Amino acid sequence: MKPISVSPENISPNRAFLSGDAVKVFFFVRNSRLIMDEECYFFLMASMRKMRMQIPLSYTLEFFQKLFQEEVLNQNISNGIIHFLVYRTMSEKPLENAEISYYFEVHEVVDLLEIRRSIEVDLIKDISVNSHFLSTIRAHNPENIYAEIYARENELDDVIFLNPNKRIARSIYGNFMFLEGDVIKIPKQSEGAYISPLMENFVTFLHKNSLAEIQEAEMIAFESQKAEEILVMSDEKGIFAVSQIRKKTFVSTRFAEMVEKWKASFA
Repeated sequence: MKPISVSPENISPNRAFLSGDAVKVFFFVRNSRLIMDEECYFFLMASMRKMRMQIPLSYTLEFFQKLFQEEVLNQNISNGIIHFLVYRTMSEKPLENAEISYYFEVHEVVDLLEIRRSIEVDLIKDISVNSHFLSTIRAHNPENIYAEIYARENELDDVIFLNPNKRIARSIYGNFMFLEGDVIKIPKQSEGAYISPLMENFVTFLHKNSLAEIQEAEMIAFESQKAEEILVMSDEKGIFAVSQIRKKTFVSTRFAEMVEKWKASFA
C-alpha cells in the first residue's frame, strides 16, 4: 500500500526531498565554455560512489558535456555555476540498486575566476562539522543551514567551522586558504574540508608556477589570526577574500595577484 501524501504545492516526493539522499557537485561555465569539466565529472563519480549510488552507464563525461551544451551554453549563458544534484528515486528496489535521477540549475556570475568581493567571517562555536570521508562531499549538511542563518543574524558573510577536535575544517560554502609569508596553509580533507575541483585547480597552478608553498595542515582557530591574507574558495559561490575576523582586518593583495595569473592561464 502506497503512503498517502499531501502537499499544498503538489510536490512529487523523492528521496532527496524526504531523506536528503542526494549529492551535489558544481560545473563551471566561463566565456561560453565549460572549464574543469573533467575534474568536476570525476568528482561527481567519486561522490556518488561514496554515497553508494548505482551510477548509470549513460553518465559519461560526453553525456554531461552534451547536456550542458544544449541546456546551458546554447541558452546564451556565458558565465555561471551549474548546481548539479543527483538523487535516488523512490523505488521498491534496495537502496543500493535504486535508479538515479538528476536536477540542476544555473547561477550566473560575472567571472568565476576572480575575487568577487571581501567578506567578514567569524568562528561559530554552537556546532561543529564531522571529519569522516562523507564530510568531504556535498551531501545533506544541516549544519550549513544553521550556520547560514547564524551568519545573517550576526551580520556575517560566512563562518569558520571547527571539527570535533577543535581544529579548522571549512566555511559554510567552501574552503579556507591562509597565506603567511610564502606559505599557503589549507585544512586537510581529513579535518572536514570539502574536496573542491576549483581549489585543487588553483593549488596545482600555484605549485607548478612556484608562486607559493602549499601545506595541508591541522590548524587551531587561533592560527587564522596569524595569517596575512585569507581566501575562501567555494565551488558553490566563487572566490572571496576575507577582510575581517573579529577585530583583525586582512588585505588580499598577493592573493589577488595569484588569482589574476591563474585566470590568465585560461585565456
